[in-house]
Amino acid sequence: EIFQYFFSDLLVVTPRACGICGASHLTCAAWALDTAWKTQVPRNAILARNIGQLSESLQSIPRHHYGLFMIDAVNENYRHSKYYEEAVKRYAPFTGKSYEIGVTISGKPVEIYALFGGQWPHSSYMVPGGVMCSPTLSDITRSWSILEYFRTNWLEPVWLGCSMERYEAIKSYDDFMAWLEERPEHANSDLGMYYGIGKDIGLTKFGAGLGKYITWGYLPDEDRYQRPTIETRQQSVYMKAGVYDAKTDKFYPVDQGVTRESTTHGWYDEGADPVHPFNRTTRPMQANNRDFNGAYSWCTEVAHEQLGRLEAGPLSRELIAGGNLGESWQHSDPLVLDMYKKMGPSVWLRHFARMHEACKIYRRIEHCLREFRLDEPFYIKPKEQDGQGWGATEAIRGALAHWIEIKGGKISNYQIIAPTTWNVGPHDARGERGPIEEALIGTPIQNPADPVEVGHVARSFDSCLVCTVHAHDAKTGKELARFRTA
Repeated sequence: EIFQYFFSDLLVVTPRACGICGASHLTCAAWALDTAWKTQVPRNAILARNIGQLSESLQSIPRHHYGLFMIDAVNENYRHSKYYEEAVKRYAPFTGKSYEIGVTISGKPVEIYALFGGQWPHSSYMVPGGVMCSPTLSDITRSWSILEYFRTNWLEPVWLGCSMERYEAIKSYDDFMAWLEERPEHANSDLGMYYGIGKDIGLTKFGAGLGKYITWGYLPDEDRYQRPTIETRQQSVYMKAGVYDAKTDKFYPVDQGVTRESTTHGWYDEGADPVHPFNRTTRPMQANNRDFNGAYSWCTEVAHEQLGRLEAGPLSRELIAGGNLGESWQHSDPLVLDMYKKMGPSVWLRHFARMHEACKIYRRIEHCLREFRLDEPFYIKPKEQDGQGWGATEAIRGALAHWIEIKGGKISNYQIIAPTTWNVGPHDARGERGPIEEALIGTPIQNPADPVEVGHVARSFDSCLVCTVHAHDAKTGKELARFRTA
């Protein structure tokens, strides 16, 4: 059991909670121990942790877009689309021109991660009190070179069709539409093509979801979070934390204390009452029979104590980035919020929000590389002690958090709530559906034997399912199709 591990083992086990988001889990584990032990973390270490988080997220953007999302545009159901022939040329698996470029370029950012973390995935270089690396000027220079390669070989010529600076000037839906028409290179870029294909095949018309969103915020500021505590985290991160309720158009600050997890329809013997992660004990059922009136999922039902079920992910981050929360020094970006209000929520906008983050993630890596002071420490040895800790971040898929309780020098409880837990969770005791379940309601299905539209919805959340999803006829129970969503 987890409490039998040494703390060093914890930093080896937790990155393996996900095969693609190891840096995010490692980040949470390190900060959870830091807050429990009341450590001091030097600014260089914060920058080095952020670089790992950012480089992992940057690689995921083209990898998901080409390897998982756009390949659906070549589905036979879309042969009627005027964009179909071009979609096949660009996005057909293994042979598409953009597919090849995008999947190949996705491997570059994690080269930066490897310079700091030694390897990717599953590095354990983040430790309580700092990091186990001491980069040289050569490492920083190589990182700049890798970053520039990513920009000049994909981000600008293939994805944007323009300079980053021109794209960053877009602040509203009207600006975006004007940008599309400004030059042929914009409309013919993969971003321009995504807009054209998405609108033509109807991705702007379904997959809305709950209309309520959460982000923990991320990227602790190197000068504001050197003595981390649970209470001061949310006001110390560059990317703002918060909740947005689109139905009332209101923004709310968020604290980890409002998190509630229940198992009404999950395969767990814990009772159905919502509990805070510090108070949860995980007890899986031995029999996993599927009963849609009872238990039918390994996922739990996660909710805000007052606001209920919430969607996590890039769309959530970008909506909160456009709101009125936070401090003046924290990141702000009005584009996606303006698009949301003028276009409405959809599969298209959810995925656009993810791709829109490429430039800002790139810029923040630049910031980290500029801010290192190589003659200052990367680690301050902490003192182990009992206590409770919380580490949170934004994995590329959304809000991720780890809760730890230490008693008698051992881990007595450890809980993780991932973005997929927020999004995939089944309906709860009140009958409120989870974000993906809600987003699937009303999805038009052209061919029940090949429900590619269901795949669009699932992949727009980029859930870390790593399993097969089955489609069944609700009346007969007959299996209609079986396909991968991750």
